Amino acid sequence: MATRREFFAAAAAPAWKPAASPKPPNVIVLITDDQGYGDLSLHGNPILKTPNLDRIGAEGIQFTRFHVSPVCSPTRSSLMTGRYNYRTGVVDTYIGRSLMHADEVTAAECLSSAGYRTGIFGKWHLGDNHPLRAMDQGFQEALTLRGGGLAQPSSPPATGYFDPPLEHNGRPVKGRGYCTDIFFDAAMEFISANRGGPFFTYLATNAPHDPLQVDEKWVASYRNTGLDERTAKVYGMIANLDHNTGRLLDHLRRLDLERDTLLIFLGDNGPAFPRYNAGLRGLKGTTYEGGLRVPCFMRWPAKWRAGATDGRNAAHIDLMPTILDACRVPLPRGRTIDGRSLLRKPVQRNLFFQWHRGDAPEPVRNCAVLGPRWKLVGTTSRQMELYDLQSDPAEQHNLAEGRAGIAASLHRAYDRWFADVARDHGYAPPRIFLGAPQENPVLLTRQDWRGPSASWDAAGLGHYEVDVRAGGLYTVTLRFPALPANAEAEVRFGELRTQLPVRQGATEVVFERVALPPGPGRLEGRLIRGPSVSGAHYLEVTRQ
Repeated sequence: MATRREFFAAAAAPAWKPAASPKPPNVIVLITDDQGYGDLSLHGNPILKTPNLDRIGAEGIQFTRFHVSPVCSPTRSSLMTGRYNYRTGVVDTYIGRSLMHADEVTAAECLSSAGYRTGIFGKWHLGDNHPLRAMDQGFQEALTLRGGGLAQPSSPPATGYFDPPLEHNGRPVKGRGYCTDIFFDAAMEFISANRGGPFFTYLATNAPHDPLQVDEKWVASYRNTGLDERTAKVYGMIANLDHNTGRLLDHLRRLDLERDTLLIFLGDNGPAFPRYNAGLRGLKGTTYEGGLRVPCFMRWPAKWRAGATDGRNAAHIDLMPTILDACRVPLPRGRTIDGRSLLRKPVQRNLFFQWHRGDAPEPVRNCAVLGPRWKLVGTTSRQMELYDLQSDPAEQHNLAEGRAGIAASLHRAYDRWFADVARDHGYAPPRIFLGAPQENPVLLTRQDWRGPSASWDAAGLGHYEVDVRAGGLYTVTLRFPALPANAEAEVRFGELRTQLPVRQGATEVVFERVALPPGPGRLEGRLIRGPSVSGAHYLEVTRQ
């Protein structure tokens, strides 16, 4: 576990000293999925070996108190916008709650407007359809997976991490090989093609998120240590990721780019199940340190000396302001930016985190207020816990009763924050466009449907919040697992109801002339078998 000195190494000023300001850098952000604070040999893991990820920290700055959201989509929206995720429309990871409003301004949009070439390789998880895709939000080159990960309902059935289904600039493609290798290969090709700079590369792996799929050669040595199978596979996936990181570092050196490249590495939340995590309490999904605190290293040889640490409170919301500051690009105007550039002098502040399932957040439920020393944690029982992280970084001693004044002060700060973040959009769902020239046809999946019965279960039933940009005739195709019996298929949009019979064994039905009026509405594809009603797993909507 980190020492008290490491926790508070930079309470008043950075422990590192910037060199004379160099030219604006190239930028690479490497973010991994479900890799916790303890999933690095640099952080004391006694079994896992990560020499290349460790290099980024050893050759740059280690931010020892860096925090993110408890789950992935909220972290990613905050990283991209510098704003708390509740401002952006992102409240959860699935069932239509991980879509980011199209009017959000991303780091990629700011940098592309300033002359940067921008590319994303891997996981976006903020919307699969126009106008919410990465390519709609500032990325000029986009090789992405759909939804929150491969082998999920947003991907075709029976697909996974090998030869994965991807999208290249909006068009479906089939990758060849292992997903992490593919994303690193594509990122390095992008860097080579834009070596004259400047470029922004967002490399977002879905490893080591489950399902735990990786070549056996990466797992065997960890299984032989006696680890349980899940942990051995996670470590194998991280070993592959670390190997690819070494390839990336060598690539930058060969191209003579490493000195003038700002390379940022971080995780998106804590580990999904118990394993070594440097003594931190809690897992992914919790607002204890084990769910929020992640590795974050920054390396920029032209500006920073190697081997420094920075112990100030820092978070996902700080990355966009930091990147734009380094690149001498102004922050977007006319909106609240919650983060602060980490290139600037530290300031005393509170950071706020919250997550739970649902269309909108509930006050206090699974929240945290993180100050320079004190941390307030709200549990699902709506009771508040207070921890002194200076003396108790493992959060073992609840001091809420003995330090009631501090707890009350942090609670008041939380109440102000909770009211403030709802002002931009409320929690109205972002809408997917139908009939827009930027995407036709539009493929809708259970990743983004909504409603009280929406789920990833076979019998789930949900609707899509859409905006028909051009009224007229559409072809609507419903796809689903083979029907066990004859059924009726139905398309609903507002008052519109149209049905077709479907025979046993069918896997799709096509509605060829569906008249959709312009404007917002709810689109739904149903399968009706007597009293049983379920939703089609995929809807493809094509403007004729």
